[in-house]
Amino acid sequence: MAVLKYEQIADSLRARIADGEFGADDLLPSQRDLCAQWDVSRATVIKAYDTLMADGLVTARQGQGFRVTQLPLARPAGGRKAGTARTEGGRAFDILGAPTRAVPPERIAVALGLHGDALGLRRDRLVRLADGAPLSVVQAWFPSEIADACPRLEQTAQIAEGTTRYVTRMTGRGPVRGVDTKTVRLATQEESQLLERERPFAVAVVLHTAYDQGNRAVVVEQGVTPGDLWEETESYPMGHGC
Repeated sequence: MAVLKYEQIADSLRARIADGEFGADDLLPSQRDLCAQWDVSRATVIKAYDTLMADGLVTARQGQGFRVTQLPLARPAGGRKAGTARTEGGRAFDILGAPTRAVPPERIAVALGLHGDALGLRRDRLVRLADGAPLSVVQAWFPSEIADACPRLEQTAQIAEGTTRYVTRMTGRGPVRGVDTKTVRLATQEESQLLERERPFAVAVVLHTAYDQGNRAVVVEQGVTPGDLWEETESYPMGHGC
């Protein structure tokens, strides 16, 4: 499928931000400059910037144009339905420790399609509430072939464009299907410390697996959230006789 012009412009700006040409709070090219560079209408450029704002990558400043966001956003695991913007449920987060290659727990290895002692790349983050309090601990696991093609995944620094966009840009493997499995259990000692709560307390665990067009797992995320902070609401049609 052909990539639309506004998507090309958005991808080009993502790459320039990822490569360090533009840093946090830097002013991005004006609409007029991009119109001339890409030979497109102003409406096309606005749509490209709207896409980047939906990703949480840029912000609009009245009378100043568009700037790179100062605080990249992340979402708790799960709920990545088609049509949802990264800013929908996106929150400030901290990266926990350094990314590392390790043998995943069995549940995650099965979701990734790994066998035996095969390694995956693990990245941990702590998603925070608006007041800075901990909301959710998330482990993101990537298969080795994804990690090999995406060196930034092994760096401690936040990836401003988001790991999903970065992986898609570097490998061409974007998520087309997601599976969320939800369970409830008691928090572990490590989770208690990260979530700053006294044990025992219940946590909701969401195992989110994103599959590409070849039905291969791109990433598996395990999100752990205190039960009193976790809520899910679904709206769906119901027919007669339900």
